[in-house]
Amino acid sequence: MSEPQTQSFQAEVRQLLDIVIHSLYTDKEVFVRELISNASDSLEKLRLKQLTENSVYQGDLDLEISITTDEEAGTITFADHGIGMTREELDQNLGTIARSGSKEFLEALKEKGDANASVIGQFGVGFYSAFMAAEKVEVYTHSWDESAPSLKWESDGQSGYTVTEIEEDEKRGCRIVVHLKEDSKDFAQNTNLKGIIDRYSRFVSFPLILNGERVNTVEAIWLKSKNDISEEEYEEFYQYCAHAADKPRHTLHFSTDAPININALLFSPDENHERFGFGQMKAGVSLYCRKVLIDSEPQGLLPEWLRFLRGVVDSEDLPLNISRESMQDSALVKKLNSLLTKRFIKHLTRQAKSEPEQYQEFFDRFGRFLKEGIATAFDHHESLAGLLRFESSMTEEGKKTSLDEYLTRAKEEQDSIYYLVGVNRKAMEDGPYLEAFQKRGMEVIFFTDGMDDYIMETLREYKGKKLVSADRAEIEMDDLPDEQAKLSEEEGKELIEWLGKTLGDKVDKVELGKRLVSHPVVALTPQDAPSGQMRAMMEAMGENAPEMKARLEFNPGHELVAKLNALRSENEEVAAQVANQLADNALLAAGLVKNPAGIVAGMNQLLGSLMK
Repeated sequence: MSEPQTQSFQAEVRQLLDIVIHSLYTDKEVFVRELISNASDSLEKLRLKQLTENSVYQGDLDLEISITTDEEAGTITFADHGIGMTREELDQNLGTIARSGSKEFLEALKEKGDANASVIGQFGVGFYSAFMAAEKVEVYTHSWDESAPSLKWESDGQSGYTVTEIEEDEKRGCRIVVHLKEDSKDFAQNTNLKGIIDRYSRFVSFPLILNGERVNTVEAIWLKSKNDISEEEYEEFYQYCAHAADKPRHTLHFSTDAPININALLFSPDENHERFGFGQMKAGVSLYCRKVLIDSEPQGLLPEWLRFLRGVVDSEDLPLNISRESMQDSALVKKLNSLLTKRFIKHLTRQAKSEPEQYQEFFDRFGRFLKEGIATAFDHHESLAGLLRFESSMTEEGKKTSLDEYLTRAKEEQDSIYYLVGVNRKAMEDGPYLEAFQKRGMEVIFFTDGMDDYIMETLREYKGKKLVSADRAEIEMDDLPDEQAKLSEEEGKELIEWLGKTLGDKVDKVELGKRLVSHPVVALTPQDAPSGQMRAMMEAMGENAPEMKARLEFNPGHELVAKLNALRSENEEVAAQVANQLADNALLAAGLVKNPAGIVAGMNQLLGSLMK
């Protein structure tokens, strides 16, 4: 063994070590990930070197990463049979800032036009993370070049390092012995270390052997061709990464190289547990860079409404910060978010066309997520709206339709899509708002989810057609032959004038209308005002709904309206009670009454007057 040669760290390295140890990484355990990643890079380089060199030192050694622990001594040893290092490379890679030889090696391969260069990862300062947990680190190495000596590099991460030429032949590659600090010796426990490896490095390409047992048994199938993966393999991988026992409802496997290089494998679960009250799901798509875990719950990778997805996204284009723990380029994250979201929406759109029954089952369970997307993701409004499913006045009960199908049935001159929001279909069919549209052969959508009103207010239009609630006052209706009018024009004018005075400030306006067939009166709300359902939702959330007065439209063809007109001449006091009760009933049906008990009192008063 030669005399040790002591070297001082480059000034920048001393600064770097201080940053790494005290502030760069948020968790000490990442040093395991970094050393495994470096070993994987070294093995990848060796594999490529074997393609270009006639002779490689100990060329028959297995390309694997061996990790052994000694709890009593408090050490972890990381060994690989990769490309190894010469004395000069030791100085450059472990004594100079952000240089491990990978960058230069990659550039040399590119100059030779080697197509495999893209698979080589770059590691710069990850090695130094070992000093967060180590009081001393020893590196034993032998280069792929047989003529190079076996070397030992040693440092406490403080004063500098020594390089010694050792007499015994070291195997090709690197063997890194991490002597743990007293407060970090639990890393040498087999169970702890296995958990860290499983979390960060489970998909490393080369076998990972921990104390004689291979621990990375699950393959990174997202990098394989879809044609080489069976349904059983997809199912097994989904169950592994989602910690689930069911089968995936959707499997979306794709890769792109523009505008960003990614490989993605996304799954949707079979069931939405949120609808059973199990609490909000957590994001389940992990972010990898060249098969090394960057973040198991990356913020912003997918929108909140896609939190039910599970799987993996791997990108070689990520500009990681020096610790690999977060992404610096928020614009790139937004690109990833947009690309992944568009891909999944496109996948659902294809299924909705090719497998409508299966898609309907998905929508029944996960439709609320899509509606949440409409409410929060303006960029995807229309594509998500096209995925909505609902019943309408032209579908059989239980049969669902879509906005696109609605448009195929709309009248040629129709510039709006009409909808109603109610408790259930029967309530809307029995209510006063539908009949004007049915009378004219126009379709009305039935929404029964409490959030649908808000979604429609947010969406506002679809493919150039306005979305309009059928209870709005501004809707203009075509004139139809009025064969049922029971009031003359003069009688109608006088009745409206009297109703306006009688009802006073209770309503904004009173008029005779064309909407009603079987109902005597209807309350209509202004287009820019919140609907009754929306007002109820606001009040349930503790918000004050704005004051609003509805417009009342009386049906001149209804017998009750004709009798009211006659009654006002015979007994104006009772007629006023009837008018107020009709108005209250209409306002109650529209969800615009805050105190229903007042209506009951009015009804009792009216009954008392009629029974005198």
